[in-house]
Amino acid sequence: MSKVYFTSDHHFGHKLIIDFESRPFSNPEEMDQAMIAGWNEVVGKEDTVFHLGDFSFLNQEATRNIISALNGYKILILGNHDRGRGREWWLQAGFNEVSEYPLIYKEFFILSHEPMYMNKHMPYVNVHGHIHGQKYEGNNHFNICVEHWNYAPLSFEQIRDAVVASEEG
Repeated sequence: MSKVYFTSDHHFGHKLIIDFESRPFSNPEEMDQAMIAGWNEVVGKEDTVFHLGDFSFLNQEATRNIISALNGYKILILGNHDRGRGREWWLQAGFNEVSEYPLIYKEFFILSHEPMYMNKHMPYVNVHGHIHGQKYEGNNHFNICVEHWNYAPLSFEQIRDAVVASEEG
């Protein structure tokens, strides 16, 4: 049975992100290979992955090579570093679907790149990226940036269970 995963902010090919976010890699090539391996360890070929933005800083050919090496049906929600290239560029690079706007998933998650305003009366959890090592307080936000999750995607069930546990705790 296929599963659904979420992740964000890989910044494939981005040398400076290693220092900016204290990533445990010595160079972008090592980082990229480790993140491809981490993705494929958890995501199967029949699974779906929502990537919540800031995927790659590489040219289209190099980006296409990475996307084709990753398991799953891949949906990109454009991040601030992706928007300049436009939706068509990302489709040509190999994403199966690309959205310029946040999406609602299973009437439970609002999927966006940047965190969105949420209050305790809203019936959603905002699964987002963008802020890397930082976290928003409260039960209505879930930061899916790779730095928090060992550079690998998390499943819908993992996020749902973490949110439920935080509400009970």
